[in-house]
Amino acid sequence: MENFEKVEKLREKTGVSYEEAKKVLEQTNYDMLDAIIELEKQGKVIEPKEGSYTTGASQDMENVKKFELAQRQYEKDCNKNNVKEGFRNIAEFFRLLFRKSLEIYFNINRDGKKIASVPVLVLALMVLGFFWVTVPLIIIGLFFGVSYNFTGADKVVADMNNVCDKAAQTAENIKNEFKKDDEQN
Repeated sequence: MENFEKVEKLREKTGVSYEEAKKVLEQTNYDMLDAIIELEKQGKVIEPKEGSYTTGASQDMENVKKFELAQRQYEKDCNKNNVKEGFRNIAEFFRLLFRKSLEIYFNINRDGKKIASVPVLVLALMVLGFFWVTVPLIIIGLFFGVSYNFTGADKVVADMNNVCDKAAQTAENIKNEFKKDDEQN
């Protein structure tokens, strides 16, 4: 703030003349607070009974309040964005899962020939909806020479095929054990 502006500001705040304001500011090296105190000592300004003189602090406080309000709004928006981002990630996961469940097929084979092939989504829906029918049929099929495997371009497919092969081998071992027991009796 220029010296002229300080003189005008002091005149507005205290009600003294331009000459008095300029004189006291020159004496106090243009320090507004010291100038007001000096004018009070000279009796040219009545000391306030309550409150205080400010040199723009109220404007600063208003700016601080605006800043705090903006900061709270920003934090609230960030939290909303985090929630939105979380939902977006969950939706993307389910979209990927759905797409993969249509790309990977569950194959039913007998004597090395493919009998049927359905997307894993269909298998999952059948297991979820008709668990007590689907799972026993799959297990019983193993004992009648039916084998299962998965096709699709994914590491999970190879791992699941190993599990299916082990299940088929176990069913074959159990059948062979029963045959041995029947032959011995």
